[in-house]
Amino acid sequence: MTEKPITDYDEEIKNCSCSYCGNNCDDITYLLKDKKIVGVRHACRLGASKIINDEDQRLLNPMIRNKEGILEETTWDIALDKTAKLLSESTRPILYGWGETSIEAIKQGIDLAEATGSVMDNQSTICHGASIQAFQNVGHPVMTLGEVKNRADVIIYIGTNPMDDHPRHLSRYTAFPEGFFRRNGREDRTIITIDPKYTNTAKVSDEWIKFNINEDYAFLNALRSILKGNEIESEEIAGVSREKLYELIEIMKNAEYGALFFGLGLTQTLAKQRNIDILIQLIEDLNQYSKWSMLPMRGFFNVNGFNIAMTSETGYPYGVDFARGYPRYMVGETTTIDLLNRREPDFFMAVAADPGVQFPGYSIQHLANIPTVQIDTHWGPYTELSDIVLPSTRVGVETEGTAYRMDSIPIYMKKVIDKQKNCHSDEWILSEIYKRILRIKEERRDN
Repeated sequence: MTEKPITDYDEEIKNCSCSYCGNNCDDITYLLKDKKIVGVRHACRLGASKIINDEDQRLLNPMIRNKEGILEETTWDIALDKTAKLLSESTRPILYGWGETSIEAIKQGIDLAEATGSVMDNQSTICHGASIQAFQNVGHPVMTLGEVKNRADVIIYIGTNPMDDHPRHLSRYTAFPEGFFRRNGREDRTIITIDPKYTNTAKVSDEWIKFNINEDYAFLNALRSILKGNEIESEEIAGVSREKLYELIEIMKNAEYGALFFGLGLTQTLAKQRNIDILIQLIEDLNQYSKWSMLPMRGFFNVNGFNIAMTSETGYPYGVDFARGYPRYMVGETTTIDLLNRREPDFFMAVAADPGVQFPGYSIQHLANIPTVQIDTHWGPYTELSDIVLPSTRVGVETEGTAYRMDSIPIYMKKVIDKQKNCHSDEWILSEIYKRILRIKEERRDN
């Protein structure tokens, strides 16, 4: 059953950006009626549902938790003053999140972290942090999605399911679009999915190769060994037959331009970053025969932008600790989950993120015992933990800003509608907290 087209609108805004996933689709058309979004064109179902269902669970007023444990509405001045006071009095604060906000807000957050000696971290610490560590160890044979669209004839997805997680990835960038050198679109491309599960991406692929869970490292090492001319004596490795391994290598060697995309299916298994290490080395070896590049499938629309902004400003991608007055970075020491598990933080502020959904239970327990602040657009599990709630606006809808696509291409996200009456942008909120922190520091010096 097809949905009826939306006809009851009085304005359309073209070339807008979607703030759902790392695709950062910038060909979205918003349909407005009475200055409110009533529909979208070109967006996937996930992106459209996020754009249109704005009123569901929307945070509309700043709130502070009272002595009875109930969140009560308050004024912005009271909420911001309270936040600045708690942050200035803390000795081990964490500023976490940043995956669903703008680069402009992130840079304001860096100023705040420097001024307060905070740890600044984002979702990479629990998802593609292992990939970033591998890039630091081995390098990154990077590509843009435009290159893939125009040049790639062999495309491999391993440990990822974009049909469900990044629904327009195949239609915009890889399998189906007509490219400059791939005039026939899907007919000019070979799509291979390598995954323990038969996913929806596997269903639309030319071939699905199933390997055993937690044997990614053995599988990738076998491919690399074959590529280097070694003979494989075992009948199968990681659940994949010897014949299939040799067949896959031949396809990869004979590609005109190969593009490999990988996801959390590799970073969250036993070998973690070592999976990505060996995958990068496999791609580098393939470049002796053909042209190959690779990209991680990044989740939130600006989670990659945080890593880029932090690296450009501090030299480190995530888990950056300003406690000593200069940036430090050590995975396991300055990363959020490790700090929470050691019960070190005495203040926690989440910006455009929900730790209540993302963190393990033991880590969340500590959040219930320390002052917590939420800067976000919608009510979520973390709201139930927060002592102060500061309602923000959506980048690319109510606020303009910059985000980085999963291939590190910056995308300008324009404002489409006016913000909710009592909400402010993340950048404004953080700048106001920063001003109050400076004022508190000045008062302390004067006294």
